[in-house]
Amino acid sequence: MFDIGPDELLLIVVVAVIVIGPKDLPLALRTAGRWMGKMRKVSGHFRTGLEAMIREAEMQEMEEKWREQNAKIMREHPADATPEAEPTGAYPAPAASPPPASAEARVADAPTEQPAEAPAQPPAN
Repeated sequence: MFDIGPDELLLIVVVAVIVIGPKDLPLALRTAGRWMGKMRKVSGHFRTGLEAMIREAEMQEMEEKWREQNAKIMREHPADATPEAEPTGAYPAPAASPPPASAEARVADAPTEQPAEAPAQPPAN
């Protein structure tokens, strides 16, 4: 976070021992630790609130986008239109063809054979 190296940390410790003194150093470090804990707690609370506001703003943008898309879809496909009138654009409309007949229906519809007529004989002269 602050990018303090070992040399800088040693310098801070030496200055703290000289300025504060070895007797009061544990109390000073404890107090500094408490202050750092409070600062972390406040910054975490601030960060959480900021992230919540960002998420809420993003959600409002998405809801507006969805509302616009829904309105567009409802204009293109009104609720009272017949399904045949609504082109989906996915595939061309299938050609109307009768459904395949079952085997029984084909037998019933098949032409029956009529006995062959004898060829007509020319009249005798």
